[in-house]
Amino acid sequence: MMMAQLQQEDKLNLAPKKFNMWIFIFTSFMFFAALTSGFIVYSGGTKHALNMKMPPVFLYSTIVIVLSSFTMFLASHAAKRLQFAKQRLYLWLTIGLGTAFFAIQIYAWLILLPSMGIYFSNPNASQSFVYVFIWMHLLHILAGILLLANTLIRSYKNVPQVKNLFSMQMSSIFWHFVDIIWIYLYVFLLLNQY
Repeated sequence: MMMAQLQQEDKLNLAPKKFNMWIFIFTSFMFFAALTSGFIVYSGGTKHALNMKMPPVFLYSTIVIVLSSFTMFLASHAAKRLQFAKQRLYLWLTIGLGTAFFAIQIYAWLILLPSMGIYFSNPNASQSFVYVFIWMHLLHILAGILLLANTLIRSYKNVPQVKNLFSMQMSSIFWHFVDIIWIYLYVFLLLNQY
């Protein structure tokens, strides 16, 4: 009875943190929606067109981040089934794929800069929007990797299952969000190239 009472208290104490995560995700989504809306308003005429073609490396990074969402799903599923070794394995894979995504994105920007003449201070401000899209998303990815690392560290400790599942839930919600935001941005940029 005492253990059930403690678990109920843990659930009640964790509920506001989950609500805060949803508020953060909502405000982040609104931020990216405002950026893309600003881009659409600014580039309403053809004179402000993006005038660039998205390099194929962005497709590769998209595949990597979608795979990372799948491994995150598997990690959550393993945690619910008390398969802690699998949970840790899939968390490691998710962190690895997230880091690979981050590295591929940086590489893509190194391609865009010199070869396509796209700079933040470019007279074509539409191209400057692209920088803000990608760099803000990379900040979210970095935060997601740190959150995943925290969840992984906690999984190696002897924490109550309620807290383990909560960490997995929070990480999963955030990680799937950054995946969805990237897909949104990628499709948006593809539709607005040239």
